[in-house]
Amino acid sequence: MQTPASMLTGIVFAPLGLVLVFMAAITPQWREGQTHLVGVAGAEPLLLLRSDGLWESCLQVAQSELKQCWPVAGAYQRDPQVRLAQGLVLSSLFLCGAGIVLASVGVRCWTEMPLRGVAAAGGLLVGLSGLLSLTALGVYTHNLEELGLRQTPPRGLHHRLPQLSLHPAGSLYFGWVGGCVQVLGGTALLLSFKIRPRCPSWSSFPQLNNKHSTEVYDISC
Repeated sequence: MQTPASMLTGIVFAPLGLVLVFMAAITPQWREGQTHLVGVAGAEPLLLLRSDGLWESCLQVAQSELKQCWPVAGAYQRDPQVRLAQGLVLSSLFLCGAGIVLASVGVRCWTEMPLRGVAAAGGLLVGLSGLLSLTALGVYTHNLEELGLRQTPPRGLHHRLPQLSLHPAGSLYFGWVGGCVQVLGGTALLLSFKIRPRCPSWSSFPQLNNKHSTEVYDISC
């Protein structure tokens, strides 16, 4: 039996979505901001570029190779929305990996009959992982400008703290695309549950039609 198109679509989209979400998770460009740092008298102010991810933050001087990255810490790391996004993304990656394994077993390209139920179960896990990814991205994007900045700074330091103009960065877009691809792949695999293999018709056996008497068997596909 030829592998259904929905199964092929799902088995291609699921790993692609996993790779995109994984790339978004490990890169520190979920949000970016920039500020001017005033130097000593007579020196031009430096433009600092700040980027934050789920597990890493970076600071770079614009138009130079000076860049420093470090694991997230402080108020940003302790922010409940950041921790929620971390948990959802990790759960999404785990479920998507498990779903791909089930889908690969269910498709069974090396045999005539695919295991439709196993492939559909894998599609359910892949689709659920996509929803978890999109939920994490939605939570982070909705609270992007407030993450790690909700604590009131000490008295007398308000005028010393540089103001950051924060905005979404490239990793978020990778995550959005990956989450949507996961949902599409999971839906395609779920559709394979409704696909029934076609039994060969009587006209497929012309040698039997020429005989006056034949035994009839019940064929169940």
